[in-house]
Amino acid sequence: MPELPEVEHLKRTLEPALVGARVERVHVYRTDVLRRAADGPGRSGLKRRPSGAALLQSSTIVDLKRHGKQLAIVSDSGAAVCVHLGMSGQLRYVPAGDVLTRTDHVHCQWSLKRSGAQGELLFRDPRRFGGVWMASSLAELEERCWSVMGPDALTISAAAMQAALKRTQRSVKAALLDQHVLAGVGNIYADESLFDARINPQVQASTLSAARVQRLHVALVSVLRSAVDSGGSTLRDYVDSTGAKGSFALKHNVYGRAGSECTRCGGKLVQIVVAQRTTVYCARCQKR
Repeated sequence: MPELPEVEHLKRTLEPALVGARVERVHVYRTDVLRRAADGPGRSGLKRRPSGAALLQSSTIVDLKRHGKQLAIVSDSGAAVCVHLGMSGQLRYVPAGDVLTRTDHVHCQWSLKRSGAQGELLFRDPRRFGGVWMASSLAELEERCWSVMGPDALTISAAAMQAALKRTQRSVKAALLDQHVLAGVGNIYADESLFDARINPQVQASTLSAARVQRLHVALVSVLRSAVDSGGSTLRDYVDSTGAKGSFALKHNVYGRAGSECTRCGGKLVQIVVAQRTTVYCARCQKR
C-alpha cells in the first residue's frame, strides 16, 4: 500500500500540471469508488453518479493538500476531492497526445485545460481498496475525515510523538501503524525507521524513554524525507503521476530482506509478525 512518501511524491509530480488547470469535463465509470466526505470515512460507495460540480467540473484547481496517505485536490469553488490510493490505486496525468499503457480499471477521469495545454487526470484502481471522497470544502474534508487521523508523520513534533506513544500499551510497531496515532506510516517505513533508531519493534510503546522517542522521531522524519526524494518505494503497483517507479526500495535496510545480512552489523535479519504484519529487524542492533 502506498504510504506517505509515495503520496507526497505523487503530489509534487501532479502540482505543475494540475494547479491552475480548469476541469472541463468529468467522467465516472464506477460510482462505487465515490464517497461523500460528509458521511465520514469507511462508508460504502455511491450507487448513482453525483453532479459534475461535486467532482470539480467547471472549476479551477488551486491547490493540492496531503494528510497522511490521502491527497486532496482543491478548487476555486471551494469544493475538494480526496483520493486514497488503497493498495493498487494510481493517479496518472496524461498530456493530450500521450497514450496510457494501461487503460483498464480507470474509474474516474478529469479532462483538464491549463494555459492552452490539455490533459487527462485518471484514477485507476484494479483492486478497488482506494476511493475518491467528495467534499463541499477542504474544511469539511478535514473535519469529517482527516480529524479522525493522527498528526501527519512529516510534521509531528517529538513531544507530540512521545505523548501519543505514552498513551498506548501496544508495541511501538503497532502504534506507528495506527493511523489514529500517526498518519502516513505503514509497514515499510515503520520497519525502516525502527531499524535506524535501533529500537526493537516489539518494545511496548509507553515504556520508551524521551531520549529513545527523540531518536525514533529523527529516524522517522529522515527516512520519510529520503523516501520522498527517491520517489517512494515501488514493490508492485505504485507509480507517480508520470508513470515513473520509486527507487527507495533499493535503499531498504530491513523491509523485504529477511535472512539477509544486516547492513550495519552483518548479523542475520529476523522476520516475525507484529500487529498482524510481517516485520523484519536485526536482533543484534535492535535488542529488546
